[in-house]
Order: sequence, then C-alpha cells, then structure tokens
Amino acid sequence: MKYVSKNKYEALQRLSDENGIISALAIDQRGSLKKMIAQDTPTDLGDEGIKEFKKLISAELTPYSTAILLDPEYGLPATKVRDKNSGLLLAYEKTGYDATEIGRLPDLLEEWSAKRLKEQGVDAVKFLLYYDADEDKKINEFKHVYMERVGSECLGEDIPFFLEILTYDATNDDNKGKEFAKVKPGKVMNAMKEFSKPRYNVDVLKVEVPVNMNYVEGFAEADAVVYTKAEAMKHFKDQSAATDLPFIFLSAGVSAQLFQDTLVFAQEAGSTFNGVLCGRATWKNSVKPYAAEGKEKGREWLQDQGVKNITDLNKVVMSSSQPWFDKIKLEEK
Repeated sequence: MKYVSKNKYEALQRLSDENGIISALAIDQRGSLKKMIAQDTPTDLGDEGIKEFKKLISAELTPYSTAILLDPEYGLPATKVRDKNSGLLLAYEKTGYDATEIGRLPDLLEEWSAKRLKEQGVDAVKFLLYYDADEDKKINEFKHVYMERVGSECLGEDIPFFLEILTYDATNDDNKGKEFAKVKPGKVMNAMKEFSKPRYNVDVLKVEVPVNMNYVEGFAEADAVVYTKAEAMKHFKDQSAATDLPFIFLSAGVSAQLFQDTLVFAQEAGSTFNGVLCGRATWKNSVKPYAAEGKEKGREWLQDQGVKNITDLNKVVMSSSQPWFDKIKLEEK
C-alpha cells in the first residue's frame, strides 16, 4: 500500500472516474505524429498543423475520457479546449531518443521543470523511459538516478508522478518479432519491480501488457504461437504481483479491437490493472482524413469513429479494471 499527500490524492481523483478507474487519452506524440501526418498531407502542415490536430483530439474526445496526456511543446493550446471534467497530464521527456548512442538514454525538456508544468495546471507529470533490465549496469544506473531526480521533483511539488516504461532488448532491435516476444514478460516485470521501489517516488506506472498478443494462442496463427493461453494468463497475473503501485496499460498503437480484447483477456487472467492511458488505438485513423482533406474531415472522423472507439473502450475499461484507491491511501497527519 502506498500513502500519498492530500494534494496527490485529489489530483488522482481528478484523473479518474468516481470509481477510481483511469480511462485517459494520450496525444503526447511528437516525432511519430509528425511522420504520420507527413505521410498523408499534400502540403507541409508544419508545427501549427500538429497543434491544430492535438486541439481537435482534445476538443472532440475529452468529453469521453477521464483525462488527457499532452506535451508542452505542441499540446498547450489543446489543454485549453479540453472538457472541464477531464484531468490533465503533461509529458516531461524529450520525444524519442538518440539512436546514434547506445542505451536509449532519457532526456528532459530543457525549458521545463515539474514546477513549471504544475503552473500550467496539470494534475500529474508523466515521463517516458526506455528500459532493458538486462542492459549494461552503467546504463541502467544512469536511468535509475535520472528517475530518482524526476520523482524527487514531483514529490517536492506535491504532484503525482506517472512513469511510462517501454521495454526493449539491447541485443535485438525487432521488438515485434518472435524472439522478443519470448523475453518480453521478464523485461516488463523486472522493470516494474525496479521502479516500484519507494526511492523513485512513482505514483502510477504506465506499462505495456506483458505479452505480445499477436503470439498468444487464440490470437495468433498456429505456427506463430509463443505463449499458450494459460501461459499468457499467468504472465498477466505475475505482472500484477510485480508491483504494489497502481498501473495502467498503454495501447502501443495496436488496433482498437485488439486492445479491447486484450483488456478482457487481462481481466480473465486476474490482472489488477487500474485503467488505461491510450492514444493511437483510439485516434490514429483520423490522421489520414485530417492531413489529406483538412480539419473538418478529421473532425467528422473523430465525431463518428473516434467517439465509437473511445466509448467502446470505456465500456471494457470500466468493467475490467480495478480502482486505484485499493492500492493508494491518503497519508495520515
């Protein structure tokens, strides 16, 4: 059980529904979103095009989400048009990582601090960390120290710290292949165990599901199965045992239907996840009409398919998740 201050507790309430379930929308993508838009636009929409797209997502979809995750580089205008009942998270990390260096090292946005993010009215700070528990000790110690700093900053500002962890294998770049699927459960769980330690002051973990569902019996072609249904379920159960903290799932860009099916599978397995912070599975197919045909076509897609995606997801999330207040309590004076 984790005990938090009154300010943190109330912030977490603003990020979730009355039952303590987080069903949040992510649109903090920067580099990847630029590429997505560039693929489909006849003209360069530039930075303003990115900002307008984020505003569109925020305006149309936050009425259906408990919170939205944005970035301070392109997303601040979108914070102003979100639904008044939707909580706010802002990303604190630079987008991507330097592929010319080993280790996928983290880096903060130089113009920002937890204090300055708080001044923007956020309810929580989010940081994305790439992590391979089996990588060189020196690289991982750098990451450990870095997260200690971010956690201490958030603690000092009395604001929740959401840590997003994306695992990888430093010896294998194919994170969608069969070989990575075999080692993924251990990578995910070891990362969760590490950053659940009190020294990091993490309040909520945003994590991957512990298996690649495309290799699970019943989801995969017969010759592509890496995990039997029973093995996959055990991995979900073990993931819950790996942390005492609330944890929420990211969609990793899979289809809306597969993500919903995954959450049902997780519940059946006995996972104690506390909601989702999901982006591309909800809105990624709106990029093409927005980029190719303009803002109103993007809006039409969001008002139709986007709303359907998020409301269908909400039904699954609310019926399959556990309340975070089973894991976090208000500290006693």
